[in-house]
Amino acid sequence: MLRKLTGAALIAASLLSASFAQAADTVNFGIISTESSTNLKKTWQPFLGAMRKSTGLDIKAFFASDYAGVIEGMRFNKVQIAWFGNKSGMEAVDRSNGEVFAQTVDVSGNPGYWSLLITQKDSPINNLDDLMKCDKSINFGIGDPNSTSGFLVPTTYIFAARNIAPKECFKTVRNASHEVNALSVANDQVDVATNNTESMRRIEITKPDAFKKIKIIWKSPLIPSDPLVWRNDLDDGVKSKIYKFVMSYGRNGSPEEVEAARKVLAELQWAPFKPSSNAQLYPIRILAINKTILQIKGDKKMTAAEKETKIAELNVKAAAIEKLVAVVPSM
Repeated sequence: MLRKLTGAALIAASLLSASFAQAADTVNFGIISTESSTNLKKTWQPFLGAMRKSTGLDIKAFFASDYAGVIEGMRFNKVQIAWFGNKSGMEAVDRSNGEVFAQTVDVSGNPGYWSLLITQKDSPINNLDDLMKCDKSINFGIGDPNSTSGFLVPTTYIFAARNIAPKECFKTVRNASHEVNALSVANDQVDVATNNTESMRRIEITKPDAFKKIKIIWKSPLIPSDPLVWRNDLDDGVKSKIYKFVMSYGRNGSPEEVEAARKVLAELQWAPFKPSSNAQLYPIRILAINKTILQIKGDKKMTAAEKETKIAELNVKAAAIEKLVAVVPSM
């Protein structure tokens, strides 16, 4: 009986060990919800399939209804690697044990991308002055709260800079993905919405009729290209396989293989990746601090002394980051 029990225990332990080994080879790749999951699956599966074939790892796509879903997925180790925007990447680094290891490169050679405000082609709204009359007549579409171009950049440069909250200015304000915002503008469901140059380039390809109905009324300063982020505690061997694939994809192989890889990347609007680190988030950290400072300045509930103290603390943080920016080589 003892021998039988011992044998059963060994078999169970062996099966358990095998299941853990299999799990260790599984890597969930998070993809932020810039558009519908159907469209994202179509454009991402060839890249993830190539990663699976090259690394021998079981790469699985992870989709969520909003950016926070991917951030939280990484936090609880349901996601081991992800494509983020800079704002959501910053949240993943701060909250989810994330680390930036690569940066996307624009397929057209742009050094980054730009946040936009868009409206209907025949709209009487042509600039920020028209938008910011704040008479509660405009229906406004804004991005996911963790989006860099859809939320952080426009709220900082447009609203916080004027000490105005969107909900105090517009008839309605609703959060949506870049794709939904663009189509909502084209279909006259919202009057103005946030977007970005990468998303609009994709809309021009996938929804040309909608694209023709849209005009741009504001363009932001340059935003750094998006990061790829993995969990800090991801197995070093797995990291090595992923890093080797990412950095060689579209660069190494036969001419036919390179051409095929670049076509896959072009569908994602990218050229081959380049190495990166958490340092690429420094400008976004400063932007977030500046946004908070602007909000504090416009806070009517805080005393002048409270504002001064808070702003001084934030300026110290910003200055420390500025020093780091000064010593980091341009990536």
